[in-house]
Amino acid sequence: MRVTGWRLWLHAARPRTLPAAAAPVFIGAGLAALRGGFATLPVLAALGGALLIQIATNLANDYYDFVRGGDTDDRVGPVRVTQAGLVEPAAVKRAMALVLAAAFAVGIYLVSVGGWPVVWIGLASLVCAVAYTGGPFPLAYHGLGDVFVFVFFGLVAVGGTVWVQTLTWPAEALWAGAGVGALSTAILVVNNLRDIPTDRVAGKRTLAVRIGARASKAQYVGLLLLGAAVPPVGVALFAWPSLTLATLGVFVGAVGPTRRVLGFAEPAQLLPALGGTARVVALYGVVLGAALAAGAP
Repeated sequence: MRVTGWRLWLHAARPRTLPAAAAPVFIGAGLAALRGGFATLPVLAALGGALLIQIATNLANDYYDFVRGGDTDDRVGPVRVTQAGLVEPAAVKRAMALVLAAAFAVGIYLVSVGGWPVVWIGLASLVCAVAYTGGPFPLAYHGLGDVFVFVFFGLVAVGGTVWVQTLTWPAEALWAGAGVGALSTAILVVNNLRDIPTDRVAGKRTLAVRIGARASKAQYVGLLLLGAAVPPVGVALFAWPSLTLATLGVFVGAVGPTRRVLGFAEPAQLLPALGGTARVVALYGVVLGAALAAGAP
């Protein structure tokens, strides 16, 4: 891989992971619009903060997985810049700190809008961005990565986006967050299922390592089903527009990834499933968010 300059840092930021950060903001914006509370600047700030925290998490993962021995030459998947020797570890760590500082700056504005709840949400998000693979108790190394993704890229991201617009945190925000959080977690399941052999050797006890490949495949299917359940239940319980049922159409794109996950035998077979699941998350966020906004008064 011969990449230099800004393209190298773009690769390190892992832009293909960013839909998991953007999708819940789209949904939160759609929910606020549905209830007559859409606010442009808070939504843009929430989107910027979410993307920055995702990038910081990616850089932290790149750095800490390398220094902990989690990334080796045996790993299958996209190139990690630290492990590949493309960027010095110290430079990646500095970049992580810089991105976290930028996210903190965005958070200052969001605190002025949303008050103390945003302080706690923001601080927890910043800490967990590093603690996912760094610190004395790295979440990913103790099987808690799935919980982190579900909570922060689902419940917190959707609920927080609604909060900074309406200063309310309704039950429907948690339900919508559970759907997109489940799908974002499904991306992680594919990633960790692929990495079971190398993670086990490195002592990285992800949930996939702990429960094994068969249970991880069942987990993946269950997460997709939870994501699919959100629109019809939202229509039934929260009076969401019937147009939100169009979100179910995005799951056509999950057929191929699901077949690859269920038929998984070799790590390389899961690379297309990783990208396919990420596309489902992106479309889910856009379609559900737009459908909710379309029902605005």
